[in-house]
Amino acid sequence: MRAVVQRVSAAQVRVDGKVVGKIGDGLLILLGVAPTDTETEVAWMVEKCAGLRIFQDDEGKMNRSLEDTGGAALVISQFTLFGDCRKGKRPSFVGAAPPEMAEELYEWFAAKMRERGIQTETGIFAARMEVELTNTGPVTLIIDK
Repeated sequence: MRAVVQRVSAAQVRVDGKVVGKIGDGLLILLGVAPTDTETEVAWMVEKCAGLRIFQDDEGKMNRSLEDTGGAALVISQFTLFGDCRKGKRPSFVGAAPPEMAEELYEWFAAKMRERGIQTETGIFAARMEVELTNTGPVTLIIDK
């Protein structure tokens, strides 16, 4: 499982010109699922994303988590995070999970974030999406499990 996590002051996702998910302060999480991933990897990634201390405290240090700040999450499924560009000029996506499996674990990730009390919005799995964000900091991290 792989996530690209960006601290944002706003983010939204559109499908066919319609906004289907929108947040203010929080995290934009681009989530990729590998064929070997299970609910164990999802649980680990939820814990990591929810508890990642990348928001400023009263002293201006990155010392607060999404849970600490009451921020929201916008989670976007992105199989291209497992694109392999080492050979040729066309990426190979054999490292990404099959769609049925990826969708199940993606939905489970969003549900587990909501269970933690985090407002969680999503895109539409396998749709052509347009994602807009205002990255604050900027802060962008890559998390692998």
